[in-house]
Amino acid sequence: MAMAQISPIILSLEIAHKVTAAAIAKVEAIGIPYTLSVVDGAGNLVHLTRLDGAAIASIDTSVAKARTSVYFGAPTADLAAAVSDGAPLATIQTSTTAHLAFVAGGVPIIDQDGVVIGGFGAGGGSPEQDHEVAYAAVAALKA
Repeated sequence: MAMAQISPIILSLEIAHKVTAAAIAKVEAIGIPYTLSVVDGAGNLVHLTRLDGAAIASIDTSVAKARTSVYFGAPTADLAAAVSDGAPLATIQTSTTAHLAFVAGGVPIIDQDGVVIGGFGAGGGSPEQDHEVAYAAVAALKA
């Protein structure tokens, strides 16, 4: 029996901490308690930070946003139209058991070779604020 090859591409805890630190700086400026999630390239949770006062629901939604950005290789803000009535993915949320979220706040983490190695999800504010936080987190890797 042949062994499956395991991808050498990983998202390190160091990267997870770096993007989370950038997100914390952004949410402190906004002044809203958030939950911040980092998943690896397979959508598995690597790191989660729930700031004091963050809504309980933001735990699951932040992870789902991060995972969705990985699965589709795009910010969740760009995917919302794809799940509207009559759109190509209109039934995906009811036809799968995967925890997905097609609302702004998830951004893929892409390495220098253009490979999605993870995703970042933010939950706690408006969709626009969540997107700003997630984008600021991932942008810290380019700084």
